[in-house]
Amino acid sequence: MLNHLAQTLHIPLGRFYVLTAGVMVSIGLLLGMTLNRVFHRNARRFAATRAEWFFSLLQSFSIPLMVLASLYAALESLTLPLRFEHLLSKLIFVLVLLVVFYFPARIAILGLRRLGQKEPQLERVTQPATFLIKLLFTLVALVILLENFGIHLTAIWTTLGIGSVAVALALQETLSNFFAGLYLLADRPISPGDYVKLDSGQEGYVVRVGWRATSIRPLSYNMVFVPNSVLAKAVITNYSLPDERTGLSIQVGVAYGTDARRVEQILVEIAQQAARPGEAGGISGTSGSRVDGLLADPPPSAQLIPGFGKSTLDFTLGVQVRRFVDQYAVQSELRKRILERFRKEGIEMPFPTQTVLLESGKESAEGSGQ
Repeated sequence: MLNHLAQTLHIPLGRFYVLTAGVMVSIGLLLGMTLNRVFHRNARRFAATRAEWFFSLLQSFSIPLMVLASLYAALESLTLPLRFEHLLSKLIFVLVLLVVFYFPARIAILGLRRLGQKEPQLERVTQPATFLIKLLFTLVALVILLENFGIHLTAIWTTLGIGSVAVALALQETLSNFFAGLYLLADRPISPGDYVKLDSGQEGYVVRVGWRATSIRPLSYNMVFVPNSVLAKAVITNYSLPDERTGLSIQVGVAYGTDARRVEQILVEIAQQAARPGEAGGISGTSGSRVDGLLADPPPSAQLIPGFGKSTLDFTLGVQVRRFVDQYAVQSELRKRILERFRKEGIEMPFPTQTVLLESGKESAEGSGQ
């Protein structure tokens, strides 16, 4: 049939087969583009579901698979000139290699993208991970392709091996900070907005976790940049996890002989009054107003702990504050109210005292003369 059509059109048979192969490939390309648009619409229709992942995968392979099928059909059904047949064989090999390596890479990329949609905080990790996956599969596919085309890469690999060692040594600190940043973004021991304290002494709000360093803003409103490799090894106290509330202990000493149960009762009353709902007084408020940042739940408590000091009975008032940074204002206001209340109740807060015994007589004189 094709031979008769070629004779009717007065086209040489070899050229006619080449044109027919081109038409078949064009049809496969158009069909692939049509399927691509159909799968794209369905992926958008089923957004945020497993069906979106399925249609996105089909969308990625619709064009290469249709072109591959048309090339294979042309190669099997047409008697092409030898050079065109060889060219089609090479194209089929390239497309098969593309599909074989692109398929697992695409699955991994779609999985990372879906993970980033579920956990927006991991998006900064999934983006570089996606790039690394693409780069890895592309390099492996390129190496196999060049080897099959007779281009041997032994000398290139030797050169790259030596060069990579030199680059790795030169960029050791940079790479260490980079991978430590990936760890911090993935494991999330800290997040922007958390108030943290490091074992090295730095503390403040986390502003940004970058690729090289993490920026921390202390209460002084300066900016501290901690290398990620140092932060990954540090002992971190995160005052924002599991929630922002934190406990606060205030020690109070009174004179021996004071009724301990009465002191405990007064301390609890002061804290309850300061945490009661109502108009917030803040630092400049009156003694009867609420202290901003002090929580009424859980209720405050007072105990005779640590107990018997050298010159005082030592009590501990325990309260809860809304955030770690609220403790400074709360401590100041509660201490002022404790002083006012103790003054009204006649409770003495003595100065530290020390008794010195002086020996008299001959022994004392001899001791002083030595």
